[in-house]
Amino acid sequence: MKIHGLSKTTLLDFPGHLACTVFTGHCNFRCPFCHNGELVLFPDSEPGIPEEDFFAFLESRKNRLEGVAITGGEPTVNADLVDFIKKIKERDLLVKLDSNGTRPDILKTLIDNSLVDYIAMDIKSSKEGYPYACGLKSMDLSVIEESVNLLMNSGIEYEFRTTVLRELHSEKEFRAIAEWIKGCSAYYLQSYRPSETLLAHMMDDDFKASFPTVFTPYTNEELKGIRDMLISLGVNASLRGIA
Repeated sequence: MKIHGLSKTTLLDFPGHLACTVFTGHCNFRCPFCHNGELVLFPDSEPGIPEEDFFAFLESRKNRLEGVAITGGEPTVNADLVDFIKKIKERDLLVKLDSNGTRPDILKTLIDNSLVDYIAMDIKSSKEGYPYACGLKSMDLSVIEESVNLLMNSGIEYEFRTTVLRELHSEKEFRAIAEWIKGCSAYYLQSYRPSETLLAHMMDDDFKASFPTVFTPYTNEELKGIRDMLISLGVNASLRGIA
């Protein structure tokens, strides 16, 4: 596994557990608001951490860390993800995976073999608005729908989450999302935060002409209103990182 970043201690990335966070490279989406643009587009330009050094780090934190959170980029596009997670589980650690849901086959393999304890899946927008939010002209939404259904019937801990911004999300989108994921165990709204490594700013002129490049967050009060609307529609919605 090519590791492009390591946060040695986190109380936020893996709910309820003291963990470290591993960052992988590459992604099959081009979400213009992504704050990890360099990891998505130019992962090999980022410093690499040899796998053996990572596992040596885990040994040094034995009996202190409870788990490992794996994020990206998109971890499931890496062919050696399953083997990498097996090595983590052999050390009796919990595993949390962040995913965009485009590889339900990988998610199913991990779930069926008890290799993952928590999955956080992004819900980029309503079904209608999904390609645009992902920076794509078109896409196969069936894999996203399959992953949503898989998680909702998996029996493991999971969450859905959306990074909320005015240019992509309105009440219409959230009402459609509510209809889609109603009954899920947890749905988190995260406010968009500006970044110097925004993916949209690294793309070519054709991309910039087709997708938004400037983004505006909702106010905290507005986000609370969206949350309350989702709750009224039967969704177990919460705010993350917002007082």
